[in-house]
Amino acid sequence: MELIFALAVGVMAGSGIYLILRPRTFQVIIGLSLLAYAVNLFIFATGRLRLDAPPVINPTLGGNPALYTDPLPQALVLTAIVIGFATTALFLVVLLAARGLSGTDHVDGQEAEG
Repeated sequence: MELIFALAVGVMAGSGIYLILRPRTFQVIIGLSLLAYAVNLFIFATGRLRLDAPPVINPTLGGNPALYTDPLPQALVLTAIVIGFATTALFLVVLLAARGLSGTDHVDGQEAEG
């Protein structure tokens, strides 16, 4: 499971970096979102990937930390998802305003010649 999870994070991060380097602003915004989701998955994985493991200590199982998932990365990822959604909405509004003012959606503000 860890290998599949690591591959998913790697593919998302690679795709995000590829899209960030594109000349159109919408592709840059999608790339930033993909990169943010990859980082969120990475942070989520730091809390141990366990199936059906409670995040709160159960008195019947004891206090062995290997039996539990860490709730802190889960809380951080939840907060990061909300912040990422808000910044993506802000970027889209700025994209629409810049396109309306300049008439193009290129990052540098001018169409490529050729």
